[in-house]
Amino acid sequence: MRVLVTGASGMYGGGVARALVERGDEVTVLQRRPAGVPGALEVRGDITDPGALARAVAAQDAIIHLAARVAVVGEWPEFERINVHGTAALIDAARHAGVGRFVFVSSPSVAHRGEALVGARAEPADPDRARGNYARSKAMAERIALAADRGPGQGMSVVAIRPHLVWGPGDTQLIGRIVERARTGRLALIDQGAALIDTTYVDNAVEATVAAVDRCEDVHGRAFVISNGEPRPVREILTEVCRAAGVEPPRRRVPFRVAHAGGAAAEAVWRGLGREDDPPMTAFLAEQLATAHWFDQRETMAALEWSPRVPLAEGFERLSRAYQDAAAP
Repeated sequence: MRVLVTGASGMYGGGVARALVERGDEVTVLQRRPAGVPGALEVRGDITDPGALARAVAAQDAIIHLAARVAVVGEWPEFERINVHGTAALIDAARHAGVGRFVFVSSPSVAHRGEALVGARAEPADPDRARGNYARSKAMAERIALAADRGPGQGMSVVAIRPHLVWGPGDTQLIGRIVERARTGRLALIDQGAALIDTTYVDNAVEATVAAVDRCEDVHGRAFVISNGEPRPVREILTEVCRAAGVEPPRRRVPFRVAHAGGAAAEAVWRGLGREDDPPMTAFLAEQLATAHWFDQRETMAALEWSPRVPLAEGFERLSRAYQDAAAP
C-alpha cells in the first residue's frame, strides 16, 4: 500500500513507518522535523497546514495518524489546534484525496473518568468527562475521526486504536521521565504502589497499528484498546524500569490525598508561570499512579488478528541492554 504516517519522528511513530517500509509499502511521513526513516518520503509541515496536508495525502491508500500534542500540562488552545483541528483538517484532506483507510491513534484516557478500570473494554470517547486537556482533545479528535467512517465502497474506512502507555528503548516520554525523576530523587510511590496497570511494549504497539491498517475495512467504525495484556502493580513496573536503567527504584511513599492535592497545586503554579515543562506531580498523574487501569484484550486480538509478541519480561531485558549499550565506551 501507499501509506502516510504522521508523527513518525517519535519512537512509536517511527517504528510504525519503519515496519511498513520493511514489509514493502510505499511510505510517506509528515512532520515538522526530520523523521529519519530510511526508504520513506518526507513531507515537512504542520498538521494544520492545508498545503502540507494536500501534498502528504495525495495518492495515498491509507493514513496512520499519530501526530499529537502529548503533555500533562499546557493551555487548551494548543491542544485544540493540534489534536482537534489538526485531525479534522487531515480527515478532510483525506476524504478529498479519496483515501480508503484511516487509522486514528488515540488513547485510553479518552474514556477514563477517574475511577478504576478493571478488565475494561473500549468505551465510547467522552470529551465532557475526560481528565485534562490532552485526554479531552484526543476524545474530541477520536469522535471526529470515527464520524468520518463510511466503510468500503462508501468512502473512507476509519478505525481508532488506543495504545496504553507505550514504552521501549529510546522512549523519552514514559521511560525517560521515570528515569530522570529516579536519578534526581523525585520518584515516589503513591500509597503502596499496588494499583494494577497495563502497559504496551513498543514492538507490540507497532504491530497492532499495522494490523489495524490491514483490518481497517473489516472492523471499521470501531475503537480498540491496545496493551500487552499483562497488568502489573505500579511498584513493580517502576522498579523494573529503574533496574534496567541502573538507577535506584523508588523507596519513598506518598499518600494519595497528599499527592493529589500537591499535584493540583503544582499545576496551578505552572500555569501561573506559563511553564511548558511538566511539574513533578499533577492531579491526573496522581490518579493514574493510584488507580487500577487494565484492559480485556480478547476483542482487540480477535478483531485485529493480532497478539502481543514481546512479553513484559523480554521488554525490560531489551531496555536494560539498550542502557548498557548506551553506557559502553
